[in-house]
Amino acid sequence: MKSLNYKKVEAFVFRLWYREVSGEKISQKETEILEKWKFQVGKDLDVNQINESKQKILLSLEPYFIQSKHINQKNTSGKYWYQAAAIMLFLISLGGIFTYHTYFKPDVYVADLGNRKIHLADGSTVTLFHGAELTVEKSFPADTRIVALKGDAIFSVAKSKIHPFIVNADGFKTKVLGTVFKISQSGNDKAVDLYEGKVAVSYAGVPISYLKPNQVWTNFGITRTAAVYTKNPDSPSGRKSSKIESLSFNEVPFGEIIEVLKKHYSINIFYPAGIGTKKISAELKGNIDENIEVLAFAVGMEVQKDNNTYTLKK
Repeated sequence: MKSLNYKKVEAFVFRLWYREVSGEKISQKETEILEKWKFQVGKDLDVNQINESKQKILLSLEPYFIQSKHINQKNTSGKYWYQAAAIMLFLISLGGIFTYHTYFKPDVYVADLGNRKIHLADGSTVTLFHGAELTVEKSFPADTRIVALKGDAIFSVAKSKIHPFIVNADGFKTKVLGTVFKISQSGNDKAVDLYEGKVAVSYAGVPISYLKPNQVWTNFGITRTAAVYTKNPDSPSGRKSSKIESLSFNEVPFGEIIEVLKKHYSINIFYPAGIGTKKISAELKGNIDENIEVLAFAVGMEVQKDNNTYTLKK
């Protein structure tokens, strides 16, 4: 149904009000509009927000209740009071829908035909990659600027020292005060790529990670895992670097941790098959030799090194 501007809606509402007071029947056309309206907007209403908007409408109409009460005291039949009550209930319901869509329902942006650039009210811009979806509450920007993201996007956040900008992604969040970064989400694989400024990345089960420019946060597709590494300019993918800045695991199978190290450093690591499923927690911040020593100690093993091959033994 084609949306109506406020003045037309206002006229329509008060026309229905007049029908109620005068006792006239609502026309067939008006009934059809109400039915279409109910079907279109009623299916995705949030009950809590609708109730809140109804309360606001009710408070704004309170003077009319008082006036109607005075009328009722003068008229023993109570006709006007019941008419007013019916009208108020109707307007509260109708106004709840108006208020929800105007003041509460979030704005949702979808890049369904290709990349899409979104300009936010605080001056920030978001470039959504194909298939991505950005949800922005009507309250944005508030003291804390919060948006929700599905898929991949690049954020250029307007700087503010007192109003943090938070992106809630799939299972993790990125918090900034003003910077440029990219969020990538592909299945279980999550990443934040920082171009300028600073960001803090929160992910369930592991400590908060703080990034500097040219650094990447990732979970390597593993739950309760977080890594920060500096991109190697010689590697187009940026996946390989001489040193992982930090690597955190919280109750992660030993075999999955070893696979991360093997792929990231292009090394070979051999260990007894029986310990591959053992879950361990570890904070790794040293070089590759130190990190493997820490992991070996966690499972009660010794390390033997031969060039790029590490062998764990009892």
